[in-house]
Amino acid sequence: LFCFNLKKSAAEARRLLEEAYGEHAPSKTTCEDWFKRFRSGDFDTEDKERSGRPKTIEDADLQALLDEDDTQTQDQLAEALNMTRQDISKRLHAMGKIQKEGK
Repeated sequence: LFCFNLKKSAAEARRLLEEAYGEHAPSKTTCEDWFKRFRSGDFDTEDKERSGRPKTIEDADLQALLDEDDTQTQDQLAEALNMTRQDISKRLHAMGKIQKEGK
């Protein structure tokens, strides 16, 4: 929203977010979706309800794999859960399993 208000493009916003957050930055598609919503007048930044399996089940599945072997790489976890490495990284961060660098 900050970049949108500064009249930046979705691509410019993505580059700035990637510079700040690296691999944890939102995808290009996500940024484009945000800007589309903002242009239509929807400035709500809260996550919308989604259909499908709740994140808690994915978290439980992820935690079960970690309980079995906490030395697995994010790539191994992603393959086991049929998710992307980026999604695994986000879930681990949300679960408090990894922290930002330097902290």
